[in-house]
Amino acid sequence: MGRTWDHAGDYLIARFSFDDILMTTEFKLAGGDSIPAVGLGLWKIDRDATAETVRSAVEVGYRHIDAACDYGNEPQAGQGIQAAIKDGLVSRDEMWVTSKLWNTYHRAEHVRQACERTLADLQLDYLDLYHIHFPISLAFVPFEDRYPPEWFQDPTAEHPRMVEAPVPILETWQAMIELKKAGLVRNIGVCNFGVSLLRDLLASSSVKPSVMQVELHPYLTQEKLLRFCNENEIHVTGFSPLGAQSYFSIGMAEQGEGVIDRSETKQIAAEVGKTAAQVVLRWGIQRGTSIVPKTTRKERLKENIELFDFELTSQQMDRLSAMDQHRRFNDPGDFGEKAFNTFFPIYE
Repeated sequence: MGRTWDHAGDYLIARFSFDDILMTTEFKLAGGDSIPAVGLGLWKIDRDATAETVRSAVEVGYRHIDAACDYGNEPQAGQGIQAAIKDGLVSRDEMWVTSKLWNTYHRAEHVRQACERTLADLQLDYLDLYHIHFPISLAFVPFEDRYPPEWFQDPTAEHPRMVEAPVPILETWQAMIELKKAGLVRNIGVCNFGVSLLRDLLASSSVKPSVMQVELHPYLTQEKLLRFCNENEIHVTGFSPLGAQSYFSIGMAEQGEGVIDRSETKQIAAEVGKTAAQVVLRWGIQRGTSIVPKTTRKERLKENIELFDFELTSQQMDRLSAMDQHRRFNDPGDFGEKAFNTFFPIYE
């Protein structure tokens, strides 16, 4: 894939040629597998809606389902995947299924148990990608006591809190490598890491992450992080690719402050004959990152995947990137204290 680095303000960003990107519906990983450019993110999809949403997504063309233990809807996602396969919409080997190891399972002896529980819930024999969800290790919660365990160690306590139980990232990572050797997962990756943690992991292990998933949108462009991953052959997936839209319902963003609400975005949408959301999602793909937008509405499922018949110009890309505010909506240093009574920064 042809790729150069151009200046944009004080940063260098990846540029992909029109021929490379326009019809690129997947990205090749360093290990040889290809991850779909657009996936369905399952975060905050109600359990009752998950199975039908997953099946509908497959029906309209999605081949990547981005799940996690903590989302609490993996059994229903599994039902949706199996329904799509049973109905002849797709075969298992045409699907890419991602899941994530939760914070309470970082000890080596818990990693395989967590993965096997996810596989059972999803009704799968293997995962295409398994991430460490956060660089946060919390005290273990037995599976039979509460699953998914969520953030509180004891939600019934008088003053419930997150309880840290420090585990070296390398211990967890080596257990992830064992999952790959056992054939339970095909690729392993990390979420919500910064350059320093990535650099330490690369120095500690001969097995590098295939993928890193982080928050990415025009308010949080993270050019330096993307360049570092690019130079180390780590593919990047952007979650919350529309930015604020994912956070209105949980009070972490205000209505009207989204990227798609900006006049600049609307102007670009008018220029290319697409919706503002499609413009922002296209921006993500055109930077060379895969994306996992979330929706339960079938018309939005179709809209979010119809991104491969138009291109943004360099000027349009720059106008979107110029919105960067270093605005991180999903920050444990903020929501940990507000929602879980525990100050827990990981980015500062």
